[in-house]
Amino acid sequence: MQANILDTKYPLIQGPMNWVTNAELVAAVSNGGGLGVLGTNAGQATLTTEPTAVGDKMRREIDKTQRLTQLPFGINILTNSNDEKLQDEPYTAALLTAAFDAGIHYFVVVGTENQEIFDLIKQHDGIIIFRPLTSSVALAKAGEAMGADIIVATGHDEGGLLPDTELGNFTIVPEIVDQVSVAVFAAGGINDRRSVEAALALGAAGIFVGTRFLVADEAPVAPSIKELIVQSNSEDTVMVSGNQRAIRTPHTQQLADQYLQSHDAVAANRAVAQDGGLLEGMLLGNPDHGIVTVNNGIGMIKRIEPAAAIINSYFK
Repeated sequence: MQANILDTKYPLIQGPMNWVTNAELVAAVSNGGGLGVLGTNAGQATLTTEPTAVGDKMRREIDKTQRLTQLPFGINILTNSNDEKLQDEPYTAALLTAAFDAGIHYFVVVGTENQEIFDLIKQHDGIIIFRPLTSSVALAKAGEAMGADIIVATGHDEGGLLPDTELGNFTIVPEIVDQVSVAVFAAGGINDRRSVEAALALGAAGIFVGTRFLVADEAPVAPSIKELIVQSNSEDTVMVSGNQRAIRTPHTQQLADQYLQSHDAVAANRAVAQDGGLLEGMLLGNPDHGIVTVNNGIGMIKRIEPAAAIINSYFK
């Protein structure tokens, strides 16, 4: 790994996971030796629609995190297209301003490469961790050319919004490693030490982990949902849309059946969002709304434990 660009004990980045991160989890990951990352709605339980309020809430969550750790952590920035202008994205601008004002140096940019946003982060001495939603050699090269310091190669094994292709880690990670000169971190289904060793053997410089931290003691996920995750096996999942996997419940089985009948991915994703998504299903723990999205290896997740213990299980 290039001169320990993360400045962390271990080469591990915690996935931002939108609603289901907060200061406590992020600080615990950083204190445990990884890089904690605040999601765009970290620490929140209600949707905020005014850009200034979005920035203010992120400032407060950053401040909470800084009071819990003296170690580096980052925030999540979402990009929708490579030519979008920051002046047309007030929420992104508010999050960036809050981070710059607080001296944050690590930015997990998820979506597409964007020169304006990349340049702005670099102007503030930021480190860019670029994670395309659908990993490809072309996007990795484009991100590197625009200044990304780390590329995250994501296999279809992951939780959250899945790649548009079904390429797994054993395909996409070495393909990207062979084509870029910056560090590549592997993401998707990395739930134990064996999967870490496999990722490193494929040439990855480190790992990018989301699902495993859902059951950390410090995670804001509802206790009932943490129990559901550790009690579920890897076959206990359904596809509720073309790019969202969820633990099977009576409610998510209905969503999956609707998608199977319609094959309309856009309508299925709209239905999941209108139903509450991660906010209802994971943060609030409502079994009749939303979804619990996980990677496809949850059968390896056996216990609820501190974030530091999870990190140690990967590297010790």
